[in-house]
Amino acid sequence: MTDGSYVPDMVPPHCPHCSGCPLLYSAEPVVIRGSGFKVFCRFECKCEKAMYVGNASSPRSHGVLNSSTFYLDVEKIAEHTTFSCSCNSCRRPQEPCGLDVLAGYPPAKPVNLSCVHSVVDMGVGDVVCTWNGGRKTYIRNTTVLRVNTTSGNRTTGPLSHSGSGIGSSLVSVKFNVSKSARMISVRVQTHNKLGSAESDTYNFTLSDIVMPAPPVLVPAHCSSRACEFNAGHSLRDRHLEVQYTTEEQAWRTVPDPHGQASSLGVLSVSPLDPYKLYLFRARARFSTGLWSHWSSSISDWTQEEAPDTALDVWFSEPGTGSDSLTVFWKKLRHREARGKVLEYVVWVHDPETGAVNVTADANATWMTVRWCASCRVTVSARNSGGLSPPALLPSLTTSAPPPQDVRVITHNNSVALSWRTPGPEGLITGCVVEWHPQDPKREELHWVRLDRNQSRALITDLEPYECYEGVLYVFYKYSVGRTRFTGVSSLESAPIGVPSIKEQVEGDGVTVSWTAVPRGQRRGCISDYTIYIQNNRKSNDTHVYHIPASEERRFRVSNLPSSSYNLWMTAWTAQGEGPPSVTIKFIIQLESQALLLVLAAILLAVAVLCVFKVLSLHHSIFPDVIDPGNSKWAREYVDEKLSDSTSVLEEEEEEEEEEPVVLDVEELPEEDATPYSEASSSLLCEPSPGYACTAYIQSCSHDSDSSRDTSTTVGYISSHSPEENGAEEEEEYEEEYNHMFEMLHTGAGLTLDAVKIDCRDLWLNW
Repeated sequence: MTDGSYVPDMVPPHCPHCSGCPLLYSAEPVVIRGSGFKVFCRFECKCEKAMYVGNASSPRSHGVLNSSTFYLDVEKIAEHTTFSCSCNSCRRPQEPCGLDVLAGYPPAKPVNLSCVHSVVDMGVGDVVCTWNGGRKTYIRNTTVLRVNTTSGNRTTGPLSHSGSGIGSSLVSVKFNVSKSARMISVRVQTHNKLGSAESDTYNFTLSDIVMPAPPVLVPAHCSSRACEFNAGHSLRDRHLEVQYTTEEQAWRTVPDPHGQASSLGVLSVSPLDPYKLYLFRARARFSTGLWSHWSSSISDWTQEEAPDTALDVWFSEPGTGSDSLTVFWKKLRHREARGKVLEYVVWVHDPETGAVNVTADANATWMTVRWCASCRVTVSARNSGGLSPPALLPSLTTSAPPPQDVRVITHNNSVALSWRTPGPEGLITGCVVEWHPQDPKREELHWVRLDRNQSRALITDLEPYECYEGVLYVFYKYSVGRTRFTGVSSLESAPIGVPSIKEQVEGDGVTVSWTAVPRGQRRGCISDYTIYIQNNRKSNDTHVYHIPASEERRFRVSNLPSSSYNLWMTAWTAQGEGPPSVTIKFIIQLESQALLLVLAAILLAVAVLCVFKVLSLHHSIFPDVIDPGNSKWAREYVDEKLSDSTSVLEEEEEEEEEEPVVLDVEELPEEDATPYSEASSSLLCEPSPGYACTAYIQSCSHDSDSSRDTSTTVGYISSHSPEENGAEEEEEYEEEYNHMFEMLHTGAGLTLDAVKIDCRDLWLNW
C-alpha cells in the first residue's frame, strides 16, 4: 500500500493460480478513506490485458510498469472497492482474479464515559457503562472495557469486558459487580486494522450511580377533581416524582407526591379539571443515586360536573306580527362543558301563562319557539352533573342611537369592522356583530360577542365568492343601537349566472320583474342589473337601463312606440358584467294606430271580395269571356265564405249587438231589378244615367237580421266566346265596373258591423 507516487523496486509476487493478480504492498488490503495508492497486475502470458474497478463492464485506463506488469492509480477512495485483472486468449484457461480493498478510519479516543448501577433494591445489580466512540470507522473495531473493583481496602482487576462494532456516537458495555463493591475504576481501549485509541480513566462510587427500577403505576379511582393510583412498591425508602398531562397541555409535576400519599402507598393527584382524560407517569430514586427512567404512562378520566359557563346565545329578529323566535347558541368548549352535553333546554317565560321549556338534542345549535314581546327567553346546557347557568337573550325593543362611522375593510378571507359609539362608554354593556350570507340557511348565522370597551371586530374564515351582510349591535343597560352593513365579499369575479325575468305589457310600456341570480352563481355581491330593450324595426335602436341591486326587483319602461321588441337582462358585481339572460319578445300596440290598421284591413278585404263578385257579373253580361267563377279555386273560395257566414250568423244570434248604422239606399221596384241568380243581394244601388242597376255583392256585407237567408249558392254561368260580344258592350261594362268600384271605395251601402275581421295576426306579422 503506497501513495500515488510510489513505484515498487521489486517485481510483485507471482499469483500461483492465474496469469494476472491485483496486488497491494500491505499485509491487509485496508486503507484510509480519501487516500491514494497503486494497484498492480502481473501477466505471465501474451493476451489481451485489462484492469477493472468494481462491477464496471468496461476496463479502466491503466499504466504500464513493464511488459508484464500493469497498474492503476487510485485517488481519494471513498468506499469499499474491488479491483480485478483480466487476461484473455491465453493458451490455458484463466480464472478470475481480484482483490477487495476496505476503506475506513482508525478509532477515535472514547470520551464522556458514564456508568449506572441498576438495581431493584440496594442489592446486586448490573453496571452499564456508556461512552461516545467518535465518528463512524466503517470497519470493524475491537473494544475492551478495563474495570478495577474496590471493596473496602481490597482492589481487584482489571477485568476486561469486550464489546465490538464499527464505531458510532454511543457505545455501551454491561457487566456485574459484587454486592460488597463500593467503587469501580474504568477505561476503554479500542482498535482496528488502521489504528487504536484509549480513553481516560474514570472512577465511580456505586452509591452515587445507583438507579432503581421505574415504578409500575396502577389506576385506582378518579373523582371530578382528583385521581388516585398505586405506585407498585413501598414509598418509604424511595423518593418519587409524578407528572400528569392532557392532550392540550405539557407535562406538569406534582409538587409533593409523598405529601399526598396514603399510608397504604396509594398516591392522589389533585387538583384536576372535571371530565378530562389525564396521562400519568412517575420515576423513583433512593436516598442517594440517580433517578430511574420514567414509568409507562397510564390514563384515566375524571368525573363530570355541571357546566359552570353560560352559553353564548343569539337569535334572529322575528318579523312584524310574528309569534315565533329562532334561538341560536354556540356549543360549550370541552373545559366549559365539564362533561358530555346531553341536551339543551330553552325556557320561554311568559308573564301571563308562565314558563314553558323545550329541549333540543346535543347536536342542535338552534331552535324555533313561540314568543311574545314581553317574554323572557333563557337557554341552558345539561350533562349528567346538571344544568349550566341560564343564558338570557337580550331585548331589542328599546332603540338607542346607532353606532357611528362604521367602516368595513375586506382582506383575503377576513373582514375588519370598526365603529364609534355615540353615547358615553360607561353606559355600554357589550357589543355583538352578526353576519350571514345573502339568502342564508339557518345554520349559516354567525355572531361574535365583544367586550363593552371594544370598538373593532375581525371576522375570519369567510367563504370566497360569497356575499355577506350583517348587523352591528351596541347594547346599553336598557336599550340597543344597531347599524346594518351589506355587500361584503372577500373575493369576487363577474357573475356566471343570470336572473330569471318576466314582462307585463301595459299601454305604451312594459314592467320587467326578475328573480335573484342563484346564490352559487353570483361570484360575489350583485351590485347592479342592466335591462336591454331592442326595437326589432331598428336593430341599432337599443335602450339600456341600469338599476342598482335592491329588494325591489321590478322596473317599468314607458313611452315605447308601437313595435315588437326583444328584452334581456344581465347582473353585475364590482368585477364585471355577467352573461345575458334568456331573450323575451313583446309587442307595444297603441289603440289609434291599431284602429287605422283595422280599417285598412277591412277596406282591403272588401275590395278583394268585390273584385271577385264583379268578375262574376262581367261574365254574366259577356258570356264570351272566360268564366273564373266556375274555376276550382272560385268554387272552394265561395264554399269557405259561406261556411264563415254561417258561423258569424250563429255568433250574432248569441250576442246582443248595437243597431248598425246603415247608409240610405233606394230600393227599385221588384220588376225593374235585374235578376242574376237566387243569391242576389237585398241591397240595391241607385242607377246612374247611362248605367244599368246592379245588385250589391251579398258576401261583402253581413246583414244583422237573423232572418237572413244563409243558404246562398253561386250558380254556374256558361262561358261564351269573346267574338260573340261587341266592342260597344265591352265599353258599357267597363264604365259600369268603374262606377261600382267607386261606390265600394266610398263605403256606400256598408255598415261598420257588416264586416268583422280579426287583425291581430296581421299586426304580429307587420
